[in-house]
Amino acid sequence: MYQVVPGGAGGTITDGVPIKKINKESRPLVGAGVLGLVLVIAAVTAWCYYIASLRKADLLKTELLDLNKDGFLIRNQAGGIVFKMAFRSGTLDLDSCSKEGVILRCSRSNAGRVNFFIMTVKPKETVMCYRVRWEELESDRPVEHAMAYNESHWYGGAETAVQNWPVAISGQQAPKPFVTSDIYSNRHDFGGILERYWLSSNATAIKINDSVPFHLGWNDTEKTMYFQARYQDSPYKPLPGMPPYAELSYRVCVGPDVTSIHKVMVRRYFPKPNKVPLEAMFRYPIWSTWALHKKDINEEKLLSYAGNIRKHGFNCSHIELDDRYTSGYGEFEFDPVKFPNASGMFHKLKADGFLVSLWTHPFVNYDSANFGLCLEKDLFVMEPTGQLPALVRWWNGIGGILDFTNPEARNWFTSHLRALRSKYGISSFKLDAGETNYLPWQFRTKAHLPDPSTFTRRYTEMAIPFNERAELRSGYGSQNISCFFRLIDRDSVWGYELGLKSIIPTVLTISILGYQFILPDMIGGNAYPNRTYGNGKLPDRELYIRWLELSAFMPSMQFSIPPWEYDAEVVSIAQRFTALHETLVAPRVLELAGEVLNTGDPIIRPLWWIATGDETAYRVDSQFLIGDDLMVAPVLEPGKQERDIYLPAGHWRSYKGERYENKEPMHLTDYPVDLDEIAYFLWIQ
Repeated sequence: MYQVVPGGAGGTITDGVPIKKINKESRPLVGAGVLGLVLVIAAVTAWCYYIASLRKADLLKTELLDLNKDGFLIRNQAGGIVFKMAFRSGTLDLDSCSKEGVILRCSRSNAGRVNFFIMTVKPKETVMCYRVRWEELESDRPVEHAMAYNESHWYGGAETAVQNWPVAISGQQAPKPFVTSDIYSNRHDFGGILERYWLSSNATAIKINDSVPFHLGWNDTEKTMYFQARYQDSPYKPLPGMPPYAELSYRVCVGPDVTSIHKVMVRRYFPKPNKVPLEAMFRYPIWSTWALHKKDINEEKLLSYAGNIRKHGFNCSHIELDDRYTSGYGEFEFDPVKFPNASGMFHKLKADGFLVSLWTHPFVNYDSANFGLCLEKDLFVMEPTGQLPALVRWWNGIGGILDFTNPEARNWFTSHLRALRSKYGISSFKLDAGETNYLPWQFRTKAHLPDPSTFTRRYTEMAIPFNERAELRSGYGSQNISCFFRLIDRDSVWGYELGLKSIIPTVLTISILGYQFILPDMIGGNAYPNRTYGNGKLPDRELYIRWLELSAFMPSMQFSIPPWEYDAEVVSIAQRFTALHETLVAPRVLELAGEVLNTGDPIIRPLWWIATGDETAYRVDSQFLIGDDLMVAPVLEPGKQERDIYLPAGHWRSYKGERYENKEPMHLTDYPVDLDEIAYFLWIQ
């Protein structure tokens, strides 16, 4: 019954506890027990892993955002996914992640050490924002994230040559520098008015931080936009003494609707004007010499132009004397051949009630009398060694470009403008150019420029002393300059590529970017050879009339080709629409302009501004609102005297007196609009 069993390691246990012999019948029970024990241990282990995974999943969530190693997504309050961002340049090591309050932080990626965090901010009860940052700590490789856009409409970014509303992505584009450019000359680049901001119909907005060496690309097959930070093969430069390690940082905010989230973004992150330009700029047309006379302007033609404005009974904010009134580019004295009695000319214009502004630019051509002086005083942007000026080619030749990061260059430029104002009574200036494509790929400035578009900002600051009537065509973080921003030159054509159809999408885009005092360029376009519909010397008559009608409902009107170049009927139509602008449009615009100082809200608004729940409103690119109560629907097609009109839900009265009280959005098909009319509707309280 009992037995002595051998001890371990060859010994014998002489005083052990007697062990009962296991018979054959008991062995299955023992096996089952062992198996059960193993299963219990496995279950406990699985439970521990499950609990750990739940804790990790909880760790990788912050409010409405879910993070994984390949990217993150954001949901709205109802649980629907409204934003997706993928990490293209690396994946996170989730074991390196931790959560401290509202900050979710990770310290490693699959390629090395990083500084990654997502910080949750709740600026309003109905709005959630996330600050996202991925900074490389060991490598100069680019950081790239990819934003999916296939489930919503997006707006913002930049002025473009072919402007679509909403943004239309076509083809594939590797990330390229997101910097200002002259899109009249470089039609595939980003435009002169540009901000790192996009807004979605999903009530989501994203703003890239100013410190990022930002490049933008896209892929219409993948339905993604690529946000990339890099210093290699790029005009961006790291701060002095810092390694060229890329940092991609941005803010994403989600709200209840697109209008509400845009208001939050503008109030928190955009500079705003500190004053409104002069009332006359809004109320009366500006008359430019450019499209009519180009460079062939002189004293006699200017006086004749002014005389005809009065002769035909038009009001005038001011006359804009454009290109080639000086002997050379970079000079500030009137050409004595073209303007033999400049002082007398300005005296007569003033006596006749005309103010005059002058065209100017940042270039000093190599054959200008001022080139040597600027070179001697180190006023130019220099090539990288700092030994020679960086000569640049622009549309009027080759020369140096003034370095507006240099206080001496700024003072030299401004002093000449002030001298012109003092000597001739010049009212203000049209500051042309300013885009970064007129800088060399590599250059040196007095103050370090990590972001080349900061040069655009510095140039726009030159308008501040003259901003009551000043005009700019480029802008980057320049919303607070408080002057009018002009669309890049338009061709005298009907289409979306710098033509009549491009005006509404472009105005809506730069309005969303925070620029509200908008000059939609010259009525009828610039009448450039080979870029004019019909190939005549003048813009097509019908095109001119439709352009005039649209311009009458913009914040400001600008003529160059005058209506009397056509016939008496065109003059009559122009008189009627300038009067309508003065009495109906300008008072509304001026009221809204005052509100811009506090809110930054657009003056010219998209239809979705008052119809956030209507999918159709997000796609309308040929109508717009002035404020919330005046809806405009111009005819933009040749040969048409009717158009389809989308009317948001509400109580509306047409310009013909018709009343529409629709609880749902309404489509007016083939609504008749004669050649001398523009369709508009007023909200009835």
